[in-house]
Amino acid sequence: MSKQIIKRTANPNVYFTQEHENAIVAYTATSDNKERTSLYIAFIEPVFSEMVNKIVFTYKFTTLPNIDELRSECKIWLTTILEKYNPNSGSKAFSYFSVVTKNWFIHKIKKNAEQTRREVELDDTTKKIVHPSLIVVNPYLESRDQEDFWDKFWIELESWSKIDLTPNEHKIIEAIKIILKEPDAIEIFNKKAVYLYLREITGLNTKQIVNSLNKLRRRYKDFKNDWDSGDIK
Repeated sequence: MSKQIIKRTANPNVYFTQEHENAIVAYTATSDNKERTSLYIAFIEPVFSEMVNKIVFTYKFTTLPNIDELRSECKIWLTTILEKYNPNSGSKAFSYFSVVTKNWFIHKIKKNAEQTRREVELDDTTKKIVHPSLIVVNPYLESRDQEDFWDKFWIELESWSKIDLTPNEHKIIEAIKIILKEPDAIEIFNKKAVYLYLREITGLNTKQIVNSLNKLRRRYKDFKNDWDSGDIK
């Protein structure tokens, strides 16, 4: 681990200390995936988690629906922008990531407000057309539909390996296959861990992974839209 990391602070009330600043600076200064993973797990992930939780409660973002999922999503997002932090910009890591975290949740509030308005309008229209007593849910059909979806998606995923993709995109596809085939082998199966596993499996950095995933997400979105519209049999 980088020599920049200093001994742990004895003050439990200060959660984002100089040691965490140093860890983030060391993370941005190295391209070694193992060192980055070590820094992230030991120093950065815990303090990011604490920072997000404190910001959520301080600014009353707890009113957002699915706030626990949003907190996890934000922590993942912070992982993807770690490389964007410039220690020479004059802004401390704590200030930089606190501001971007707060702005991230503010954007979610605005987006949620717009979505709620649309849902209310749609709900008013739907109530005039569909009576609740006419809606029937069949658990077996839901389960079977999920199985069919994953069977067809696996075929779709295999087909992506045969098309003209960049070497990095092929690495990501193969890594995704490994994760989907052996989910029980992953000790901590959450979104943050998946990014770390993708880095370990592929040897790519976070930016390369995110760029490749963004392209693959578009392919997945097309597949999902075709599935939802009934075009995939």
